[in-house]
Amino acid sequence: MSSQTYPRSPKALLGGIAHIGRFIDKIRLRNQGKIQDYNYITVGFDKYLVEFLHIDPKSFEQRVLAGGTDDELLAWVKTHSRNLSDQEIAQWSRALLSSGPNDDAARQRFQGRLQDIATKRAVPVSSLPHVTTWADVIELDEERM
Repeated sequence: MSSQTYPRSPKALLGGIAHIGRFIDKIRLRNQGKIQDYNYITVGFDKYLVEFLHIDPKSFEQRVLAGGTDDELLAWVKTHSRNLSDQEIAQWSRALLSSGPNDDAARQRFQGRLQDIATKRAVPVSSLPHVTTWADVIELDEERM
């Protein structure tokens, strides 16, 4: 295991919402200068999350940096997002966590990410655990698999 600091898993649910805890961690860690190379806010799971919730990402970032517990930040989200049922949240979270590459370009990016992980570990791609979702690629890259 490396000494790298990682945000929490996208699979860690907060208020039933996938990725939101990771998004909070990414904001905090980026502000501390610990994760400069991460995709941030405008792409990937961050983008899907803010679009799903209909929150302003910069306002959320400011709120996170002002401090507070996960529960306090979740309360802010519930106040500032669109009204969502528990069922809508659960369905969205399941879809996000089960999503994988769905076209040739995405499959190439997926394989490229796996190759990068294998290179970092100095192993062949074939020796990595078999993964099919973007969330699992994150888990693999961040040494939780």
